[in-house]
Amino acid sequence: MKKINRRNWLAAAGATTAAVGVTGLTGTTLFGQEATPAGKHNYNFKNLSPRELIQRRHLPNVELITQDNKKVHFYTDLVKDKRVVIQFMFARCKDICPIITHNLVEVQRLLKGRVGSDIFFYSITLSPEEDSPRDLKAFAKKHGVGSGWTFLTGKPDDILLLRKSLGFFYNNPKEDADRNNHSGMVVVGTEPLMRWAMCQGGAAPDWIATVIQTEADAPLTGSVDGIKQADLAVRMKGPVNGMKQPGPAAHVHK
Repeated sequence: MKKINRRNWLAAAGATTAAVGVTGLTGTTLFGQEATPAGKHNYNFKNLSPRELIQRRHLPNVELITQDNKKVHFYTDLVKDKRVVIQFMFARCKDICPIITHNLVEVQRLLKGRVGSDIFFYSITLSPEEDSPRDLKAFAKKHGVGSGWTFLTGKPDDILLLRKSLGFFYNNPKEDADRNNHSGMVVVGTEPLMRWAMCQGGAAPDWIATVIQTEADAPLTGSVDGIKQADLAVRMKGPVNGMKQPGPAAHVHK
């Protein structure tokens, strides 16, 4: 396997943008979907826009509960018309979750006020049977999470549907049952433009921030080691379906 370095990962992040079925480094597949009989989908593709198709198959509008005990719907309240960063975690995790949460706290600082303004962070528990809103709030406080970052729980079946719809699953039941296997990757998306990518949550915070900026801003301004990802297809010159455009991008490299 080709060695992955920061430069190669930038190219990989660009390749996964708006793609379906691209495998991440942990086995997670961006917008992957378990094999199901075609008859169960019941989609009339001629009458569905690409954006609606992505929503129906990969962004289910399940009801969730925030760390402040507020009911929200995943698609209509949290994702639609927004730039988002999504991770899965669980409060009692002793391995990878604290590391990635620490990294994302640093990313939040590097983005300089954008989180909760034009970029929204969501952490969804993999253990809804155990993690109450109070548990999630305590976890966020323990790790120094700032405002504008929402932690979420919900009904176990809804969390399972959401996890698998976003591509966080293994075909091997034993591997899929290990919650740590679903905690290593972070999804980055700009929903109205159908731009979706993944990056490693265990990467350096400045690198994660760069990937987020690269995917969130158009024209793209994020760079790694001085390399910028060109994007000739996307030019957001005005509001897209009511979504505000960002101000000047935060600089994460000196």
